Parts: sequence; structure tokens; C-alpha cells
Amino acid sequence: MIEIPEAATLAQQISRTLSGKTIENVAAAASPHKFAWFQGDPAEYPGLLRGRHVDGALAFGGLVELALSGCRIVFGDGVVLRYYPALENAPAKHQLCLAFTDNTALVCTVQMYGGMWAVRDGEDPGFCHGDAKEKPSPLSRAFDEVYFASLRGADTEKLSVKAFLATGQRIPGLGNGVLQDILWNARIHPKRKLGALSAGEFDALYRSVKNTLAEMTALGGRDTEKDLFGKAGGYVTRLSKNTVGKPCPVCGSILQKAPYMGGAVYWCGGCQKEGETS
Repeated sequence: MIEIPEAATLAQQISRTLSGKTIENVAAAASPHKFAWFQGDPAEYPGLLRGRHVDGALAFGGLVELALSGCRIVFGDGVVLRYYPALENAPAKHQLCLAFTDNTALVCTVQMYGGMWAVRDGEDPGFCHGDAKEKPSPLSRAFDEVYFASLRGADTEKLSVKAFLATGQRIPGLGNGVLQDILWNARIHPKRKLGALSAGEFDALYRSVKNTLAEMTALGGRDTEKDLFGKAGGYVTRLSKNTVGKPCPVCGSILQKAPYMGGAVYWCGGCQKEGETS
């Protein structure tokens, strides 16, 4: 899934690789998928996008925005974006394929769910685009201690730390994937109540959000996700599907996994004491 580090990586790669290219052909919804979402009728995408040239790409939270001449496409967190240097090597099944005049292609596929919202300049693609653009990214200076503290209120004290960080669009693009290492680095159990954290623990949580996401981004995303070219990210996850059941690199305790809040949480029983939970 695309989260903050992967969105930043994909936007940089798209800008370097696709800028200046011109779209020659478009195929949208060629392989119907119940949870592949488009802006309006995907049958209109060829008419909207054909002939547009690529200006670059930007990341907002867990979204990637492809800037075209006169319009843009916003890709949601469940979309898999791949670049193919030769169109004939692109997969036959996809939800969106942009073929360029130089015979290269950008192909989008959806496994679980994902949005590919194409809009003209000035139009709103909806979803969580507004929140992602307007709220400070943890990668920015504007996301400082004061701002992080402002996210906390009387209505959040009974939330688990996972719920505080990864739900409600408080921090767009911070999802369940990056959450695991953020909490491990802060030495905080994902089920701890926010209101049970000491001032020192809350400060450690802030610093871990900033530092962990910065490291993940600098290394091209997590090793559980792939970039524009199908290569795994360079950040080696401490807590993920790759490490569950293995010893903690700090204390040696076995890393654990459990279902929680509609997803999974990972933790180290030695480093992340459960304490008071929700």
C-alpha cells in the first residue's frame, strides 16, 4: 500500500522518468474491478487524457498526483504503479494504462482497492485529497511539536495510539504499515491508550513519527512495498510480515502479530509493554 514514504518515492521517480512524455493512448477499466474507482465515467478518460504531456508528479500524504498539461490524475493508496520501458511488455490486465508516444507506458493495477481520479485543472478529485494537501506532512518543518500536540484533544485520550496515528485522517498517509516501526522505535505498544502516555512518551512518539518516516523516505520506501520499477524499497522493516516470529533485534523477544481494529498489529513484548490499553 502507498503510504507517506512510498508516495514521496513514486512522485520523485515519476517526475524523473515521465516528465516531458506525451500520452498517445489510454485504456481505463479494461479489466473491471469492483473496488477500482474513477472520477466520473472511465470511458471518458481517453478523450480527456490523450495528447496531454507530463509535467511532473507530487506526493500528498499517501496520494500521488500526476500533473499533466491541463489536468491531473490522483492515485490512491491501493493502486500499484509500474513503468514499462516497452509497451509490449506491459501486463494485459490492468485498471489504467497510459501509453506514451515513445512506446513506454505507465500501468496501474488494483488488488484490494484503489482510486485513479482524472480531473481537469481546477476540479476537485474528492476522496481525501483536500486533507492530504492542506495538512502538514511529517516530512515537512511545519509538522513540529506544537502541531503534533494540536492533534491531541479530549476526544482522543481514550483512543489507542494506533487509532490516534492511523485513523481519522489526522496524519494523511500514515497508515497501518508505517505505524508498526514508528511505535517500535518509540517503544510504545499499539494498544496503549493515548491518555495513558507520559509527557516523555508522547514526545518520543512525535520524534519517532518524524525520524522513522524521514528514514523510510530517504531509503526509497519500505522493503514490503515496491517502487515504480518493481523494486522493493531500501528501508528494512523491523516489524512487518517479514519479521513476525523472529527475535527482536534489540532485546531478543519474539516479535508478535495480532488482529486489531480491522487490521494487524506487530509488536515486541520486551520493548513495547502493553500497560493500559483500549
